[in-house]
Amino acid sequence: MTYMEAIYLDYNATSPIAPEVYHAMIPYLTTDYGNPSNSYTLGYHAKKAITNAREKVAALIGSQSDEILFTGCGSESNNMVIKGVAYTYKNKGTHIISTKIEHPSVLEPLRYLEKNGYEVSYVGVDFSGRVNPEDIRKLLRPDTILVSVMHSNNEVGTLQPIKEIGTLCKKSDILFHCDALQSIGKVPLDVKELNVDFLTITGHKLYAPKGIGALYMRQGIIIESLIHGASQENSYRAGTENVPHIVALGRAAELAQELLQTSHLKDIKDYFFSKLIGISGDNIHLNGDYENSLPNTLNISFIGKVGSEILTGVPQINASTGSACHSGSKTISPVLAAMGVNPDIALGAIRFSVGKYTTKEDINKAINYLEKYIREKKMSMKKIGLDV
Repeated sequence: MTYMEAIYLDYNATSPIAPEVYHAMIPYLTTDYGNPSNSYTLGYHAKKAITNAREKVAALIGSQSDEILFTGCGSESNNMVIKGVAYTYKNKGTHIISTKIEHPSVLEPLRYLEKNGYEVSYVGVDFSGRVNPEDIRKLLRPDTILVSVMHSNNEVGTLQPIKEIGTLCKKSDILFHCDALQSIGKVPLDVKELNVDFLTITGHKLYAPKGIGALYMRQGIIIESLIHGASQENSYRAGTENVPHIVALGRAAELAQELLQTSHLKDIKDYFFSKLIGISGDNIHLNGDYENSLPNTLNISFIGKVGSEILTGVPQINASTGSACHSGSKTISPVLAAMGVNPDIALGAIRFSVGKYTTKEDINKAINYLEKYIREKKMSMKKIGLDV
């Protein structure tokens, strides 16, 4: 089997580059290769391309273009906010609030800060993976300098009450960071409506290349830079800009606007879930909240089985047992553990995530492979005298 024969159902891990995005990049890899900091024609073309891309990303999230900073990836964006706020506002306080289900690119910077004198309070979630804003409110203190809550969980897809949490932070004059790496392009986002001060974006979940990200930082906020040097990105990120990838992210943001006008992701998700129920019935368990979640994400536990073993037994399906950062592990996902999912059920979890290129034909093929695996597994267990 070649990778071209595989059915790709792991869009939450990464997305392919859209053809329109690829073609938008080409001129800046070939003819328009100038340094944006130079004033001659090639440099001017590159600088103008960055300005245009900034406007397109801003339009996707309802911000002003000068509130968008380009970074190298989502992890850098998250680190830039968390460490930048910590270093800048240390005189005000050293207390930060986050959740137990954040991505490692949020949790690891927080753990680093904890080793260096900061205090972090981690809020739990309910069985659907949702944070209760009241739990955040109870933890707010005079020395709290930042609250960081993801917009949607990368494993189960549950959407968080960001607007409500943002309102609490605004009333208390506390900065609010939202990791939207998984949500961008899948659900509408408006930073003003959400009451966020920072919102992080990555390109490779959005049909742009790996190695490009962005950070929304509300106008008027000043934080310490993560990378020091020259004055690129309003002096917040030194280094010659990655023009081809920035252009790619801008074009991807345009395409995302178009995808958001359709119901394709939700239609495919609904179709897939109905087919899974058809072949497994009561032998599957949905992890998360089906309706209050990303329109492309299904985290399904196959009861009595191990998720990683299923994926090994069905190599035609490209999916994950959880976050791509922990995929393939036979341990229970920390996210599912935080949700209180029974360990035996959690062990059977697989995260399926569809995308703009997923078709019903792809789903039908995946279902056939899964059904065949389940049927053969039952037969082999019967041969050795085990009840199934």
